Amino acid sequence: MPRKKTQSKVNKKDIIAAFVEIAKERGIDRDLIQGKFEDMLRILVRKKYGEDAEPDIIVNMDRGDIEIYLPRTVVNYVLHPAREISLSEVRRRTEGTDETYEVGDEYIEEISLDNISNEFGRQLIMHAKQVLSQQLRDIEKNNIFLEYEQKIGEIIVGEIYQIRRNEILILHNKHEVRMPAEEQIPTERYKKNSTIRAIIKEVRRASPSSMPDIIVSRADERFLARLFEIEIPEVYDGIVEIKAIAREPGERAKVAVISYDDRVDPVGACIGMKGIRINAIVREVSGETIDVIEWSDDPVTLIARALSPAKVRQIQVDTENKTATVTVPDDQVSLAIGRNGQNVRLASRLTGYTLTLVKEGSEDIELIEFRDDIGRELYEHIIEAHIDTAREFLDADLKKLLRIPGMTPERLLAIRKIILEEFNEKELPDIKERIEIAQIQLEEAAEKSSADLGDEIEEMFNEYEVEAFDESDEEEGFTASDEASAPRDEE
Repeated sequence: MPRKKTQSKVNKKDIIAAFVEIAKERGIDRDLIQGKFEDMLRILVRKKYGEDAEPDIIVNMDRGDIEIYLPRTVVNYVLHPAREISLSEVRRRTEGTDETYEVGDEYIEEISLDNISNEFGRQLIMHAKQVLSQQLRDIEKNNIFLEYEQKIGEIIVGEIYQIRRNEILILHNKHEVRMPAEEQIPTERYKKNSTIRAIIKEVRRASPSSMPDIIVSRADERFLARLFEIEIPEVYDGIVEIKAIAREPGERAKVAVISYDDRVDPVGACIGMKGIRINAIVREVSGETIDVIEWSDDPVTLIARALSPAKVRQIQVDTENKTATVTVPDDQVSLAIGRNGQNVRLASRLTGYTLTLVKEGSEDIELIEFRDDIGRELYEHIIEAHIDTAREFLDADLKKLLRIPGMTPERLLAIRKIILEEFNEKELPDIKERIEIAQIQLEEAAEKSSADLGDEIEEMFNEYEVEAFDESDEEEGFTASDEASAPRDEE
C-alpha cells in the first residue's frame, strides 16, 4: 500500500525571519526588503493563478504575519481565471454560510501560503531567496556606493590583504578598497595584514548593478590636510585653516595656514612644542619633510614665504598672468631652487604663480627655469656641458652647443627664442646663418677627422708590413741583396 504523502505546513514566521536576517547581514532597510518580499509573493501568486492576477498582499515583519487576498469578479462563464470566478464555484465555497453572491459581484479569496507551498514544493524559502537574490545584491552594491560616496575626503583605517604590482587591496568594514600605485607614497614598503590609513579619494562604478570601485590614497594633498585635522586641535576646531598644500609624496610638502584668532600663531600651533605635533604627521607619511608657512593674501609676501628656507631680495608680480620674477642672492640660489628644482616647483604650486628666479646683481635666469621647455634629457646634457644659466646659453660658442647630444640647429634656435622672449630681447639678425656655418664646420671637421684617422690606420698598417717583412728575412739568414746575387738553377 503506497504511503500517503503528507503536506508540510509553511511557517510564515520562519520565512519572514529569513528575510529579516538577510536585511541585517547586508545592511538593507527592512521596509525595502519587505517591499521586495511582497513583490516575490505576487510573482508566485501569478504563477499559480495567471499573469493577470492582481493579489493584495499584506506582510507584517514585526508579527511575522503574511496575508494574501485575490479579488475576482463572479461570472457565469470564466474566460480569464486570474480575474474571474464562476458563480457555481463561489456558491460551492460559500455553502453553509450566510454569504450570497450574484453575477457581477466581487469575490475575495484568501490564499493560504500552504497552497502556494504545495504548488511549488518544500523549497519555497530557497526559491524566494533566489528570486530576490539579484535584487538584493543590486541594493547592497548601491548602498555601498552611497556609503563611501558620502565619505569621500575622509580617512579610513583598513587592513592590507593583498599586494599587487600596480595596486594594494585593503579591507575596510568587510568591503574591498584599492590603492593604485600612483596613490601610494613611493618611499613606503607595505606588508600584508598590516594596518594602514588612507583617504577615500574617489568612488566610481561602471553601472548601477556593478560593484563600486573605491579608490583610496596616501599621496593626495587631502590626506595630509586630514592628518593636520587629527593631530592639531586648532585645525580641527577651525581656529587655524589650511589654505593651500603643495606636495611631492614621501619627499617634501609645503602647507600654508592662517589663524582666525590673533592670540594663536598658526605656524606654531601646527609645529607644536618641540615639534611634537608636526613630527607625528611626518612619521605617518614616512619622513616626508613638511614646511609650514603663514598664509598671506599679498602675493609678494606669500611667494617670499613659500620659497623658504631661501631668502629672496625682490619679487616682481604680474597678477593678471599669475607670474612672478624673484631676485635671489647668489648664496641663496641653490636653496631657492632646491634639489632637482623641488623647492621652487612646490612654491609655484602653493602660490599658484609661475616663478622665475633671477640672480641678484644680474639679469640672468637659472636654466632650470626652462627645463620643461628644453626637455629633461637635453637639459641634463646642457648642464653637463657646464652651462647653468640662460645668459651662459646665449653667450656660449655655437659649435660647443651643437656638440651637445640631442642638440640640432632647429632645437638650438627654438631654445634661444624662448630665452630671448623671457628677457624681452630680439634675436640676432644673422643667427641662422651663423648656426648653419657652425654646423657645416662641425661636419667638415668630423669628415676630416675620419679621413685623417683612415690615413693613420693605413700608415700604421704599412709600417707593420715592412717590419714584419724585415723580421722574416732576418730569420731566413739573407737580405734582398743576397737574393739578387744568388745563382739561379739551370734549366
